[in-house]
Amino acid sequence: MASRTTTAAAAGRLTWRILSPFTLHASRSVSAVNTRQCSSKLATQQDKKPKRSALRPAPSTTHDWIGPPNTLSNLRPIVYRVAENESELEKRLRHLRQETEDWNHEFWTKQNISFSKEKEAFIISQLKAKGLTLRDEEGRRRSLNSEEMAVFYKSFLDTNRIRHANYNKEWYRRNFTITLLMAQVTLKNMWRTVTEKHSKTNSTPDKK
Repeated sequence: MASRTTTAAAAGRLTWRILSPFTLHASRSVSAVNTRQCSSKLATQQDKKPKRSALRPAPSTTHDWIGPPNTLSNLRPIVYRVAENESELEKRLRHLRQETEDWNHEFWTKQNISFSKEKEAFIISQLKAKGLTLRDEEGRRRSLNSEEMAVFYKSFLDTNRIRHANYNKEWYRRNFTITLLMAQVTLKNMWRTVTEKHSKTNSTPDKK
């Protein structure tokens, strides 16, 4: 397992991992109801634009930086390592991986904010239809039962079905391209290692 170290940083705690620059992250697919729901804090953050922290550490030459989960997207920000003597192909791979991380962050931030706002509006409308306010006489927040909330979950997924489908298509397209670039970089590095070893062998004088 990759080793991890925790260090203090201006933007909060960050961990680092030592691994191959060609590690592919697990697919973040969309499933029913599990739409990367954020906490109730989204209600007060709904007007904020999806931004990454400006206090990112500088890229390392040996490891990736991984930050704590973003409060809006629930995704951990990653700063990918920049290898020494990085080739143009390796740079292209790194840029695509980094851009994909930012694209994911933006998508899930907008999706979670939309989910939170619509969920809140649904709860208020259902309580109002019952002649109830959002809070009871003791100031406690009222809620709906699971069957009532299931109506909202289904409606939200149906409304966003095309959006989710387009996200999945783009996610698979990006993953395919990243995997292809990984293979190309790996083969190129293997070929360079073989040729360098062969060159050293040929340049070594025969002992008599």
